[in-house]
Amino acid sequence: MKDSILKVALAQIAPVWLNKEATLKKVVTTIEEAATNEAELVVFGEAFLPGYPFWLAYTDGAAWDLKVNKTVHGHYVANAIQIEAGDLDEVCTIAKKLKIAVYLGIMERPQDRGGHSIYCSLVYIDANGVVQSVHRKLQPTYDERLTWAPGDGHGLRVHPLKKFTVGGLNCWENWMPLARASLYGQGENLHVAVWPGNLNNTQDITRFIARESRSYVISVSSLMQTKDFPKNTPFLDTILEKAPAVLGNGGSCIASPDGEWLIEPVVDKAGLIYAELDFERVYQERQNFDPVGHYSRPDVTKLSVNRERQSTIEIKD
Repeated sequence: MKDSILKVALAQIAPVWLNKEATLKKVVTTIEEAATNEAELVVFGEAFLPGYPFWLAYTDGAAWDLKVNKTVHGHYVANAIQIEAGDLDEVCTIAKKLKIAVYLGIMERPQDRGGHSIYCSLVYIDANGVVQSVHRKLQPTYDERLTWAPGDGHGLRVHPLKKFTVGGLNCWENWMPLARASLYGQGENLHVAVWPGNLNNTQDITRFIARESRSYVISVSSLMQTKDFPKNTPFLDTILEKAPAVLGNGGSCIASPDGEWLIEPVVDKAGLIYAELDFERVYQERQNFDPVGHYSRPDVTKLSVNRERQSTIEIKD
């Protein structure tokens, strides 16, 4: 396949909710399936590994000292990913073996922040199996703040992928104009937007970002139904009392650089969604608008980005 054509795979599937080991196996088999179908990039949804904190909306999540919330939170943290401990080594190995790049939404429990708080992170693994960036979500949304910590700008980075320059953001970060601009300014022309799983998130913003940036935009959402919650989930009966049957209906899609659909949103259908992206469309659509090039005024407005990884300590031995 020539350098100007990139085949992508959108993984619209359900995790094994709150189960790290089982979901990791699902990630690996999905990557293998995507590579078998000649995909060069596979993308998973927000917090896919090991799943989104759906319980918070149905268990009085903001109440103090409720056993249900403390117990499920502890279970969630225990199933989060420690990259430094090698939790993604198998994913990196399979990416290298199959020569496929991966964007993967994880719950990260990083050692550089003490190892007890969790961050909604988007990890980019290149086709050589190397973790090139880990973007911790800048601002968790609404009830997410009850379980996720706010991230930093360290992962606001873009990466070469054939002729493309790819970057990504988590969920409602995609509504943050300056976060988007930080990636545009680094040359992004393929934007990855990951979501927990709903059409109402993807149907408008995907095309808007494409039209604003004149880039391809991939939105990837997971699926989730309460019938798929593992039976060993703590306080499962309590969660199921109020939770709707469908928590994530997908809505994965791709917009072209002119803001029109390449793949319209796919709802309530599990599997890999494939498409081929033609880089030449990027140059064509930048002819009359380029938000960080000929249609910008850096002498008037300019963005400052702090990409320092934040920590509470600085050790000097």
